[in-house]
Amino acid sequence: QMDAGLDPLTDALKASLDAFQGSDQEREALDKAYNEQEKVVDLLTKLEEQMVPAGYETPVPPEYSDLPQLKKRAKIQMVLKKGEPGAQFDINGVNFPQAKMTMVIDGYTAPVTGGNFVDLVNKGFYDNMKIQRSDGFVVQTGDPDGEAIGYTGGKPSKSIGAGPNGERLIPTEIFVRGDKGPFYESTIEDEGRGGEATVLPFSAYGAMGWARDEYDPNSGSSQFFWLLFDSDLTPAGKNVLDGRYPCFGYVVEGSDFLQDIKEGDVIVSAKVTEGLEYLKAPKE
Repeated sequence: QMDAGLDPLTDALKASLDAFQGSDQEREALDKAYNEQEKVVDLLTKLEEQMVPAGYETPVPPEYSDLPQLKKRAKIQMVLKKGEPGAQFDINGVNFPQAKMTMVIDGYTAPVTGGNFVDLVNKGFYDNMKIQRSDGFVVQTGDPDGEAIGYTGGKPSKSIGAGPNGERLIPTEIFVRGDKGPFYESTIEDEGRGGEATVLPFSAYGAMGWARDEYDPNSGSSQFFWLLFDSDLTPAGKNVLDGRYPCFGYVVEGSDFLQDIKEGDVIVSAKVTEGLEYLKAPKE
């Protein structure tokens, strides 16, 4: 099934090489290439899940049991609109009234980070929230209005504590290849393991990372970013993100919209479309 999907993807990519010249035929070829790519990515995701042993759960230290955890994978669909009335998203010369993106959140690699995000999405925390950063490197959001810089509706973890305004904080969570589970409250450099590869690297356009204060590994709460990956500026394993910030998912559909999502644009809605049953609620 995977091989069958790769053949039309290759043909579609060849047909779309001149798509940016702008003809209708070339635009149609590019759209077809994107559709075939998304089908292959979905098949690859399903193949990876089938390789996970039945009943497997990534081990998480018991001190984080009072934080939400994602035991497998979940899908999120997010819809955004432009901040200016009547404005549309311009994607390679084609206008769209809304940006729609689908994300896969990986609880196998980042159970605490992924669980925190899915929990906040399910609570409607990101609905009607503005994009707060778009600088050509990342697109970032998650900072609510008011003094708090994160989510304040949940009970803080006993092991991590609360932020300065009562924010629920989560620890930095890094999963290095070859390890049996992630390590917490530290970075790959702090552990003396600089240069080692992470299980889920920042290696794709639309990779999702958890934001925090640069010098405090336990300061993340609700802010996250999408990486605008560039192989020259942010090579996998050789950038300032891998092993320092948790990568907890990827955009699998609609990542092109990230190129025109700007500060002030608004998340209309964010919904969990698959995998909510894998969200484990915090223990009291």
